[in-house]
Parts: sequence; C-alpha cells; structure tokens
Amino acid sequence: MIRPLRLVPDGTRIRFMRGRFAGLIVSAVLSIASVALFFYPGLNYGVDFEGGVVVDLRLPAQPDLGALRRDFGALGLGEVTLQQFGSPHDVLVKLGRQASGESAHGAITQMLAAKFPGSDVRSYEAVGAQVSGELFHKGLLATSLALLAILVYIWFRFDWQFGIGVVGTLLLDVTKTVGFLAVTRISVDLNAVAAILLLVGYSVTDKIVVYDRIRENLRKFKSMPLRELIDLSINQTLSRTVATSLTVLLSILPLAVIGDAAIRGFALIIIFGIVVGTSSSIFIASPILLFLGQKRLRPAVTERGQSVPATT
Repeated sequence: MIRPLRLVPDGTRIRFMRGRFAGLIVSAVLSIASVALFFYPGLNYGVDFEGGVVVDLRLPAQPDLGALRRDFGALGLGEVTLQQFGSPHDVLVKLGRQASGESAHGAITQMLAAKFPGSDVRSYEAVGAQVSGELFHKGLLATSLALLAILVYIWFRFDWQFGIGVVGTLLLDVTKTVGFLAVTRISVDLNAVAAILLLVGYSVTDKIVVYDRIRENLRKFKSMPLRELIDLSINQTLSRTVATSLTVLLSILPLAVIGDAAIRGFALIIIFGIVVGTSSSIFIASPILLFLGQKRLRPAVTERGQSVPATT
C-alpha cells in the first residue's frame, strides 16, 4: 500500500516558542525599517495613484534607451521614465501627470511612427490627477476596512487576545510588504493593492487555522502550560500550513517568471507575502497570544504544568 507523501513527519515536536523573543524583535526591526523606507526613498507609485500615461511598447529592434528617452522628452509631456522588461524589444514608458488626454495619445503615436516605424503600442493607459487621488484614498480605505472587519470577526469568534494577535501580526506583515515594495521599486498601483488585500486574507486564514487548533487544545489539555500547548498546536497544523503555502507558491511562480511588468509585480508581492504571512503565524501571532493569554487563558497552571489554587 502506497502511503501519502507527508511534508512534515507525524510526531514532529519543534519547540517554536523558544524563539518567541527573537521572532518578535526581528519582526519589529524589519517593520520599523520598512516604515523608514516608506518615507525615504518612498514607493514607486504607478499611474493609478500619480496620474499620467503608461505606454507598453514593442519595438522592431532593440532600442537605444537614451534616444528613446530624448524623443519622448521632446514631446513636452512631463518626466519620462523607461523600464525594459521581458524581451529586449519591450519597453514600458511612463510620462508625467500632464501627459493625459487625446492630444498626448496623438503626439505619442505620431512620434513613434516617425522615429520608430513598425512599433507596436500594446497598451496605452492614461489617468488624470483627480482620478488618481480618488483611487489612492479608496485603496487606503479598502485596506483599513479589511483590517477592521478582520478584527471584529476574530473578536467574536475567539477571545480578544486572539483578535489583537491577528490584527497586530497583520499590521507587521503589511508594513514589511511596504518595505519590500520600496526596496524592489515595484510599481504601486491597483494591482499592488489587490495583492496586499489578497495577502491579508491568506494570512488571516493561516492564523485562524493555528488559533483554532490552540482553542481546541485549550479545552482538551486542561493542565498543559500555554507555551507547550501552543508548540503542540503549531506542530499539529504545520503539515497543512507547509502544503498550502507550497501549493500557492508553485501556482504563482510562473507568473513571476514569464508575466509582463504588471503581472510580475503582482506575483512577486504574493510570493513575498506568503513567506512573511506563513512565518508570522508561527513566530509573531503565536508569541503575541502567549504573552497576552499567559495569565488569562491558563490562570491556574504554572509553567511546569502543575495546577495551583485559583484565587477568590
């Protein structure tokens, strides 16, 4: 009889809570550094949030980026940013806010026909300054409401310690993702916002699985110290966590390799978020619950597992 492959052997007993202080300290340092990176050098906001024009070009020959930048700059449509991706013939051109409008589209088309005959404009995206401002505020509002809804849900389903653990960990995960965006210079557009919201949902699901097992074990093992109980619960859910994370990574990895600029950025955010979200369930969310629930979830159990009289 063929036994199913198990990524984590049965009976695994890793003492994760021994690294609880290191996990929280490293996470706090990375999140503080990410906040600093948010202000300097800042994020690479895309056309959705800054306004302007993005042109996806496929040129008949490998372009001279210097000449291409000068020709676009001569149009007087604002600052020109070029990004080469995919094949050597593919270039993403970003122009400033004042580049929106039909006149800008016509000027770009005429210039390409004269200077780079045979060019293929695969996409042309223009967003005005007012629309970009509305999109930014709506994206920020969507992220805030998602975090608030998660807090309310966890609060009602579990004790308040669980709710604070999930939301606190999510805030740390999101700030690290912001730092990742600042370092990699991935364009922050609506695709990036969608990726962050998707990661929030994935991270919450992973943490709920661990927390739900902890809650079950709290009823099952009445005299087990909370630290040992959390270690046991993490080990019991580790196989499911690893299998789920690997499945998502394998499905999204091809998009990061062969996708265009927008899809590749979306995929890289997802990959980074899966790694951060999975590790934070073990090394951040669980230690937070241990510190908050040590005296409330196990008030009559000492660290060695001996019962003590409850005070009246």
